[in-house]
Amino acid sequence: MAETSYQGAGQPVVASARPAGRAKFIIGGLILLAAVAYLIVSNLLSSQQYFITVDELVSRKDELVGRNIRISGAVIGDTIEYDGQTLSFTIAHVPVSAADIEDEGGLAEVLHQAVSDPNASRVTVVLYNEPMPDLLQNEAQAIVTGTLGEDGVFYADELLLKCPTRYEEAVPEQVEAGS
Repeated sequence: MAETSYQGAGQPVVASARPAGRAKFIIGGLILLAAVAYLIVSNLLSSQQYFITVDELVSRKDELVGRNIRISGAVIGDTIEYDGQTLSFTIAHVPVSAADIEDEGGLAEVLHQAVSDPNASRVTVVLYNEPMPDLLQNEAQAIVTGTLGEDGVFYADELLLKCPTRYEEAVPEQVEAGS
């Protein structure tokens, strides 16, 4: 707040704002900025999710029960069940590394091998109150977000599917090359 004083002939002289007032304004601004930064960082950390493979989920299941995580795997078509309310299916382990996928012959081949391998790690996925996705089919790549139950079932909140038609055309070439 500015102070007014009078000099000699009754002319007012206005002094500048108190330095303490500016300091309060700067400190208040810094506190506000720190609060906003804290909210942004805490929100990012709380929404952070693990992206793990089915192998990792199976090997670390005691540690991961009840935690919000994201996993990826190949859909085993024979296990898909839908009753209008509940969708369940099983996914098999697929590597997440692009280099590993390329080394094994491409995504279509990796998905085919995962579904065909009876020794591949597997987990059952259950999703409630969602419509049956058109892309949910054998050898589709599913990316699911949710929690692992104590019963070993993965209860999904979100299901994303990679379109199988994008790599179906590559299967004959890969199979011929492997023969």
